Amino acid sequence: MKKTNLTCIICPIGCSLEVTLDDNGQPVSVSGNRCPRGEQYAKKEILNPTRTLTSTVAVKNGSLKLVPGKTQAEIPKDMLLQAMEIIRRAECTAPVKRGDVLIYDILGTGVNFIACADVDAV
Repeated sequence: MKKTNLTCIICPIGCSLEVTLDDNGQPVSVSGNRCPRGEQYAKKEILNPTRTLTSTVAVKNGSLKLVPGKTQAEIPKDMLLQAMEIIRRAECTAPVKRGDVLIYDILGTGVNFIACADVDAV
């Protein structure tokens, strides 16, 4: 058995969690959580860590050079660097409206990268 420590990020309390793993790396128990969500978070973080990715996309002919954006849902943590490379190369043309899809189905995850602000055309 192996133990690993995590800090829960589900709520502002930030419980210190201790996760006991079996020999196959599967969570056996979670302690330190003050609510059931902490246990769920710890198991998910061990088995399939995911994150919402935020960044900016270049805008052509816009009142701003960059538009902030984010993934509509979480994507696997191990794909973040690949996703950032795709986002870095992407560009859109103004006008852009909040909620517009800037990149469809990033890395085949089924998750779109959307605009988080409006950018007017110039």
